[in-house]
Amino acid sequence: MRPVETDALTITFDARTCIHARRCVLGLPGVFRPGARGGWIQPGDADPEALVRVIEACPSGALSYTRKQGAEEPTPEVNTARLWENGPVELRGEIVIGEESYTRVTLCRCGKSANKPFCDNSHIEAGFTATSEPAANEEAAPLEARNGPLNLRVAPNGPVIISGNLELIAGSGRALDTTEKLYLCRCGASGNKPYCDGSHKEAGFTAE
Repeated sequence: MRPVETDALTITFDARTCIHARRCVLGLPGVFRPGARGGWIQPGDADPEALVRVIEACPSGALSYTRKQGAEEPTPEVNTARLWENGPVELRGEIVIGEESYTRVTLCRCGKSANKPFCDNSHIEAGFTATSEPAANEEAAPLEARNGPLNLRVAPNGPVIISGNLELIAGSGRALDTTEKLYLCRCGASGNKPYCDGSHKEAGFTAE
């Protein structure tokens, strides 16, 4: 959709990456109104900082903003990968994918998304199951730095590979692991989710 302009912000929406987490429609129901005439984003004279807070709560990054004056969306002080129960991995940080940069994305881990590596909610219809509360790595060591670039690439027919300082956390926020390189299952078949264990080969998983 075309960007939505306010006096202070330019708001953009990418439907391809929206997973209908509903943080927007619940956070500011008078602004984010699905099905409304004239477009579903109607900011009117809404407080810019309230808009910013709700947009930054969007886990997939489908909603984003730029300020017409002042600071842009800050990158998180701690890079995190949060597991969703029976769903995607919510990645937050200074994320670099090819030539594009992001602060928020949700990554498919069921193997069924039509918009890989991003989640498109295909896990629901597929009946994908994966806990958001796996056992923690008791040997995980504190990171010297907790932010910085996260470079994400996908192995052909294989895992998502994330390089950079990263904390893996459960859906509850509980610490699970720390790493500087994460091989994240994206075929849905790993016996050690969320980590890749090579099961994509036996499963015949194909994805660019």
